[in-house]
Amino acid sequence: MATVKSLVEEWLRLDKNPITRAEIEKLYAEGNIDELEKRLRNRISFGTAGLRSSMEAGFSRMNDLTVIQASQGLCMYLLDTIPNAIVKGVVIGYDHRHNSETFARLSAAAFLSKGFKVYFYRKLVHTPLVPYGVKKLKAACGIMITASHNPKQDNGYKVYWENACQIIPPQDDGIRDAISNNLEPWVWDPNFVDNNELCIDNINEISVAYFEELKALSCHREDNAASNLKFVYTALHGVGTPAAKRIFETFSLKSPIHTKEQADPDPDFSTVTFPNPEEGKGTLALAMKTADEVGARVIFANDPDADRFSVSEKQKNDKWTIFSGNQIGVMLASIVLNNYKASGKPLEKLAMLSTTVSSRMLAKIAKIEGFYFEETLTGFKWLGNAAIDLEKKGYEVLFAYEEAIGFMIGDVVRDKDGINALGTFAELVVQLDKRGMNISEYLDELFKKYGYFVTENSYFICHSLPTINKIFDKIRYGENPYPYKYKLSYPTTLANHKINYIRDLTIGYDTSTIDNRPTLPVTDSSQMITFGLENGCIGTLRTSGTEPKIKYYIELSGSDKEKVTKELSNIVKGVADELLEPEKYGLGYRGE
Repeated sequence: MATVKSLVEEWLRLDKNPITRAEIEKLYAEGNIDELEKRLRNRISFGTAGLRSSMEAGFSRMNDLTVIQASQGLCMYLLDTIPNAIVKGVVIGYDHRHNSETFARLSAAAFLSKGFKVYFYRKLVHTPLVPYGVKKLKAACGIMITASHNPKQDNGYKVYWENACQIIPPQDDGIRDAISNNLEPWVWDPNFVDNNELCIDNINEISVAYFEELKALSCHREDNAASNLKFVYTALHGVGTPAAKRIFETFSLKSPIHTKEQADPDPDFSTVTFPNPEEGKGTLALAMKTADEVGARVIFANDPDADRFSVSEKQKNDKWTIFSGNQIGVMLASIVLNNYKASGKPLEKLAMLSTTVSSRMLAKIAKIEGFYFEETLTGFKWLGNAAIDLEKKGYEVLFAYEEAIGFMIGDVVRDKDGINALGTFAELVVQLDKRGMNISEYLDELFKKYGYFVTENSYFICHSLPTINKIFDKIRYGENPYPYKYKLSYPTTLANHKINYIRDLTIGYDTSTIDNRPTLPVTDSSQMITFGLENGCIGTLRTSGTEPKIKYYIELSGSDKEKVTKELSNIVKGVADELLEPEKYGLGYRGE
């Protein structure tokens, strides 16, 4: 095994950035071996989410060197796997985070040095414009430099394949291997993209085409133009404001009222701790203040790279309701369904998708209404690729969503798109207002028609991977799994309810199939266990690929909302007390 000294020497040999060089030199001079081990011992892992980490020196972090190495590996993998990849080119975009433009420029330089055509967006863009550009330009791949809704110290490197979807296995493995074989920097010059004839900036052309395609999704522009409804919008210090203004114009909606403190890009996210609309009223406090001041009852929010979308509504008792991703999802699905019915096309040709941790309500709607529904693993890398596969089978896949406020409407982008969702939902609110309804009343109408689906989704914080693995092994193998780790011993009850179904996508075990093998993909690189109770409750525990969290998703449905809610609360308590045991394992609660 390499010594810390040799790891430091290798870093200093490769790194040409004086700031990150100085970080490692200082740590070494101080004798901070533990921190050097964390930074240098293991390489940042390239997975289906690409790269994401804090921006610091070290092989395990996001910095100039690791971005260059990732780009070189991706470049060589494209050359090996996609014919004419050099001519097809790559699309590269970036957001407003610290170092995003530099990382994008260094990425572009790697491809340009090998003769690739590079479509380099020279201004801040929201993430969906990268996969849209890949689709429109028929490029070999796309790269978006963003950490989405992560804290300010993080950045990321998201990759889209030639089908304009996020990469899935085995592409990630192939890219990872290619990175390992191309660690020596080819070129280290962020200005290499300037005045390079292979570097094309066509962001204006791509943006025009994107909004023209979105325009076709608007069905009520006359009503939109006539409405005097007030909407408040927040970009949460991200890049969404220009796109939000433009989608309102495209749908003939009156411009939203912007939360001025959060309207402009700010890489320090100065008014929020976590720039994620899912975090609740603390993150949306300024938007609610703005809404109160101007007399608006609806708030829309995008996350910083504007691929996620959130809705809040002020109720008659002056309290705010923040709708969950599942609730927004079924309301958007109802719009797509109603529009498809109005087209006169056969419903059996319509397909919708959601993930295994999302609400089962969409599956129930599909069963009642007669369209096709399919479930995938979590993440739009799976949803987008599944949509393309179903298209090949003759389906029109016009909606997909995941509970983490990600929505795909139509086929403009085979990825989540918070701007598309923003225009579509605003149009729904206008139509509801014509009927004299608010959003909550419409959601209740859907519940009465299809059943009350009550969900509880949250997480515990855990920064220790061994602890996380110990918790899941305990669930899987019992209290004392070692050394007899391979004898399965899942719990048989939870919160006094019998468990009659287990699916473990980490080890590949599913009690609902004849051979006990899951139909969904299995991966041992993350933890994911789903259980079903005798009362119909479905719960999933999983780890996050980008954050130190153990997430849980619990859902129960029935005809009596109060009874379902009470019973679900007991089950959620059981998940904590019986399965996760936060006090025993030192887990932090959400927001801590």
